[in-house]
Amino acid sequence: MLRTIARLAAAFLFAASSCCHADANVGEAVPDVVLGVTQAGASVRVSDHAGKVVVVSFWASWCAPCRKELAILEGLQLEGKGNLQVVAVNIEDRELFKKAAGLLGEMHVLLVNDRNERSQKAYDVKAIPHMVIIGKDGRILGMHKGYGEDALAGIVDEINHALTPASANSG
Repeated sequence: MLRTIARLAAAFLFAASSCCHADANVGEAVPDVVLGVTQAGASVRVSDHAGKVVVVSFWASWCAPCRKELAILEGLQLEGKGNLQVVAVNIEDRELFKKAAGLLGEMHVLLVNDRNERSQKAYDVKAIPHMVIIGKDGRILGMHKGYGEDALAGIVDEINHALTPASANSG
């Protein structure tokens, strides 16, 4: 009975956040919005990677901490061995995104462009870098806004902790 009530409450909150673009918060289900579009034109959502820990990182080519972070996230993606999906959401216009993605070359993180700012609004992105760590259950485990390079080690530890079986579904 409690599970049914919890599921109904979660569904209600999820629906409310999706239609009204309410800010996403730790502990809540992620907004079901298109995070962005790949260079090939495919839309990407967190739900496309259900059952994995998902790291959504908003970035721009001019952001030095973002560029450093992409290399670190690339390493985490490789070490995640299929249990982690990094989605790097570029907030620049489509042409700048294409140029930046071309300069980055072949990466294992999923590079997308939020050309209509839909995911930026849903995740209340006001400064970058901006990172959201999502558990395998689709709930937000952590959110980091406007941090510097000195915070990256702690964030990496948080992502690694999210990948441990006991904590991947809880905050």
